[in-house]
Amino acid sequence: MFIPDSRRAWLRLAVAVAIGSLGSVGMWSVVVALPVVQTDFGATRGTASLAFTMVMLGFGIGQVVTGKISDRYGIVAAIGAGIGILGLGYVGAGYAPSIWAFILLHFAIGLSSAATFGPLMAEASHWFERYRGLAVAIAASGNYVGGTVWPPLVNFGMQSVGWRTTHIAIGIFTAIAMTLALMVLRLLMGAAVRRSHVNAAPPRVDLRLSTNALTAILALASISCCVAMSMPQVHIVAYCGDLGYGVARGAEMLSLMLGFGIISRIGSGFLADRIGGIRTLLIGSIAQGSALLFYLFFDSLSSLYVISAMFGLFQGGIVPSYAIIVREAMPASEAATRIGIVIFASVFGMSFGGWISGVIFDATGSYAAAFANGLAWNLLNVSIILLLLMRARQRVAIA
Repeated sequence: MFIPDSRRAWLRLAVAVAIGSLGSVGMWSVVVALPVVQTDFGATRGTASLAFTMVMLGFGIGQVVTGKISDRYGIVAAIGAGIGILGLGYVGAGYAPSIWAFILLHFAIGLSSAATFGPLMAEASHWFERYRGLAVAIAASGNYVGGTVWPPLVNFGMQSVGWRTTHIAIGIFTAIAMTLALMVLRLLMGAAVRRSHVNAAPPRVDLRLSTNALTAILALASISCCVAMSMPQVHIVAYCGDLGYGVARGAEMLSLMLGFGIISRIGSGFLADRIGGIRTLLIGSIAQGSALLFYLFFDSLSSLYVISAMFGLFQGGIVPSYAIIVREAMPASEAATRIGIVIFASVFGMSFGGWISGVIFDATGSYAAAFANGLAWNLLNVSIILLLLMRARQRVAIA
C-alpha cells in the first residue's frame, strides 16, 4: 500500500523534478537562441518570436492531451509518449533550412515537453495530502531548475559550436537522460503506475461552482497573468542586447530570474498549505505587477539584475497556485485534465504575450510600451482573483 507523504512519495517527487528540469529545455533554449537565429535567417524580431509562440502553443495543447493520457493510463505513459518527439524536434531544428521550418519544429518541441509540467504537478498532488501544496510547487520547480541551468548552457554551446550543433546535442542528450529518469520513476511507482489517483485524497475546498465554471474562471485568470509574465521571460535577452549590454548578460538575467523563481515556487507551496491556493495566487499576482512596474523606470545593468531577481522571486509561485486550486476544489480522477486546461490557458497567454511584445517592439522601437502592456494584463488578473476570493468568502459566510 502506498502511503501519502511517505519517504517513497518524496523519492518520486525528486525524480519528477529531475524529469521536469530536463523536459523544460524547449521553453528556455528558444529564448536564448532568438537573437542569433533572427540574424542568421535575416528575420524580423516579431517573426523570430513566433518560435517561442509555437513552443508555448504546442506545450499548451500538450497539457490537455498528456493530462488525459495521465488520468487514463498514468504519468509514465504520458511522459514516455513525448520523449522521442522532443529529441527529434531538436535534431530537426538543428537542420532547419528556413526560419519557418525552425518555427514549426518548435511546436513539436513544446508538445513533447508538456507531460513534464501540468500532468506531473497533478500526479505529485496524488502522492501527498498534508504537504500537497508544497509537493505541487516543488514539482513545478523542475521547470525553473531547467530555466536556471539551460540558458547559460545553451549560450555557451552556441558560442562554442554554433546554434545548429547545440540544438542537435540537446535533442540527443535529453532523449537519453529522460528515458533513464523515467525508468527510475517507473520502478518507484511499481503497481501504482496506472491510475494512482484512485486512492488519492478527495477535494477539501467547496467553492460551490461547477467544475466547468471554475475551470473557465481560472483559465481566464491564467491567460491574463501569463501575458504579463511573458514580457521579461521571453524578451529579457533581446532587451539587454538592444541596450548594448550583450546577449550573455541577458541570459544571465534570465537564469537569475528563474533561479529566484525556484525559491518563490517552494515558498508558495508552504504558503498554500497554510492559507490556500487562492490567497497565495493573489499575493503572487500583486507582487509580479510591482516588479513589472520597476522595469518601466529602470534600465541600468545593475538595476536590471536586481529587478530580474525580484521578478523571479515574486512570480514563481503563480502557475503552481492554479494547480493547487484545481486539486483543492476538483476530483482527483480528473485533476490532470483540468490542470492541463488551465495550464494551456497560461501557455496561450505566454505565447500571445511573447509575440505581441515583439510586435510592439517592432512598431515602437522600444520595449517600454511592451512592459506597460504586460502591466495592464496583470491588473486584469488581480481583479479576477479578487472577485473569486470575494465569492469564496460569501459562500463561507452563507454556509
